[in-house]
Amino acid sequence: IISQESRAGAVLDNGWGDHGNGFGLMQVDKRYHKIVGTWDSEEHISQGTEILIEFIRRIQAKFPAWPKEHQLKGGISAYNAGDKNVRTYERMDVGTTGDDY
Repeated sequence: IISQESRAGAVLDNGWGDHGNGFGLMQVDKRYHKIVGTWDSEEHISQGTEILIEFIRRIQAKFPAWPKEHQLKGGISAYNAGDKNVRTYERMDVGTTGDDY
């Protein structure tokens, strides 16, 4: 997540990316979540991890017949583009940053 979202911090401006909406290494979106910790803190990474876990759970509920590996990939894709954008396994990257998540 950190590599894809912020290039491990290399593309951030004072911790911010995504046109000022994403914060920190994990690019937590301020429009949907309260920002916790500093851009590279343990608190921030824990928050991003909890958000990721929630997206994985949503994808598991949405696609219960998918193998666990597909559900994990779907959850990671949803972290970037939202769970509503994950519709099929074959096209789950469509709508993610670079269409290659």
